[in-house]
Amino acid sequence: MTDPLSQARDTHPALLAEARACRDGRLGRREFLARASTLGASAALAYGLIGLSAPRAQATEPARGGTLRIQQDVRALTDPRSYDGSQMANLTRGLLEYLVEYGRDGVFHPMLLERWEVDADATLYTLHLRRGVRWNTGVAFTADDVARNIARWCDRSAPANSMAGRFASLIDPNTGLAAEGAIEIVDTHTLRLHPHTPDITLIAGMADYPAAITDASYDGGDPFAHGIGTGAYRPVALEVGRRCVLERHPEHDWWGTEVLGGPWLDRIEFIDTGTDPASALDAAAADSIDMTYETTGAFIGAFDRLGWRISETETANTITIRTNQAAEIGGRAPYADRRVRRALALAVDNAICLELGYENRGSVAANHHVSPLHPEYADIGPAPYDPAAARALMEEAEMADFAHELVSIDDDWRARTAEAATALLRDAGLTVSHVLLPRAVFWQNWTGYPFSCTDWNMRPLGVQVLALAYRSGEAWNETAFSNAEFDAVLAEALGIADPDRRRRLMARLETILREEGVIIQPYWRRLFRHTRNGLHNAGMHPAFEIHVHRIGFQA
Repeated sequence: MTDPLSQARDTHPALLAEARACRDGRLGRREFLARASTLGASAALAYGLIGLSAPRAQATEPARGGTLRIQQDVRALTDPRSYDGSQMANLTRGLLEYLVEYGRDGVFHPMLLERWEVDADATLYTLHLRRGVRWNTGVAFTADDVARNIARWCDRSAPANSMAGRFASLIDPNTGLAAEGAIEIVDTHTLRLHPHTPDITLIAGMADYPAAITDASYDGGDPFAHGIGTGAYRPVALEVGRRCVLERHPEHDWWGTEVLGGPWLDRIEFIDTGTDPASALDAAAADSIDMTYETTGAFIGAFDRLGWRISETETANTITIRTNQAAEIGGRAPYADRRVRRALALAVDNAICLELGYENRGSVAANHHVSPLHPEYADIGPAPYDPAAARALMEEAEMADFAHELVSIDDDWRARTAEAATALLRDAGLTVSHVLLPRAVFWQNWTGYPFSCTDWNMRPLGVQVLALAYRSGEAWNETAFSNAEFDAVLAEALGIADPDRRRRLMARLETILREEGVIIQPYWRRLFRHTRNGLHNAGMHPAFEIHVHRIGFQA
């Protein structure tokens, strides 16, 4: 057998230093595995570089058959490239598949891609498609399908298309479309991508939940109504706010059976129990569900007492309390003033928000949205808390008497976090009210509120998050933050594979976000899920993904 270090010297020399850092404890295992697999290292090679063996598939396969009932929001579906919630992708994941899958272990696993290579400068990606894949219409899946999807992702004119932010390095800034020559079809199962600037994030972007692959006849709208995908399941019903049903496609020869095993389940039902966690607990006690999307707060103990199995994961999932710098209220833009934003941040004690909002089931964050779990994280110290300075800044900005409205979803932990922040802002002498909105209403305008709370999923790389959420003009830039220095430093960081070199730039990016008062970011969350005993492969995913093709009941 080839020694992993010798193999890496030939195929992935940039990983050797990172592997040493991981073995020495200077880089987390999950972060190393994500980086290694992003560059195209197999799971076996990535684990081997840090002296471990890749986890083996479980010895006992699940039984074939059965109906899985998942407690989760059931939202209306849109064009996948505009998905703005993991729940939407979970509903369609059995029908629409992904080129790459991000695993619970932090490894990027090939799905519709069989493998990929990335050059040392991250300016050439070679994508090799898995052979034998077909759409459920019987048509072969080819490089043309992948090229078309990537071109759709690059279309900045498409409403709410956040994928354009993930693939900015392939976009012509003059046309807002994929640059000429950026997507090259080599043959029916091979493509090359030529980003115009170095970009280490493209593979990670392909695994993110809006990157579901659609067929040539799809031109927007509800993908369930369209009904065509490469997945093992087909849609049966979708009732927004109530339920979604998929069943195993009886006539589709799914490619994954030979490669991955399964699909194990006959039918999947997503049951919407609303925003009150007590309703999910009641459904579990009544034997109406088999697993939760997420379990939070005091209900973690309640599910434990039911005898259900708990699964948890440490993540870079978080909540941000942010202002919209472009929002106008009464003919003025109050949050365009840096002093106002800084004052709000100075008035909030993040540790208190963690305690009251999330029962200390996480760690305190530092108002810059880069996690210690990210390989390029730079420790610039805790966020300052100074209510007196906050009040002075508001007075200097002539905004001491301004009435702020903090908007949040009316649920469990998000509402409690917003309420804690509201109380702290009031303690600093500011006038603040807390506005609660139903989940469905909140998400209709989540990027538009002047002052609100938004939860953000984990992304494996810190630069991914910053590009999605804070780069000028991006679809998910809910703060309307636009800063030329930030954009320039971020562009440089996106092209640096070595996390130690990237960390020096990250320190500046984190500092800019904090000094500009862009967000109040109280804490990082640990995530919890409960499942009925006897359910396999349904553990909590750091990005809330539910891989239905892997789940089954005990044989």
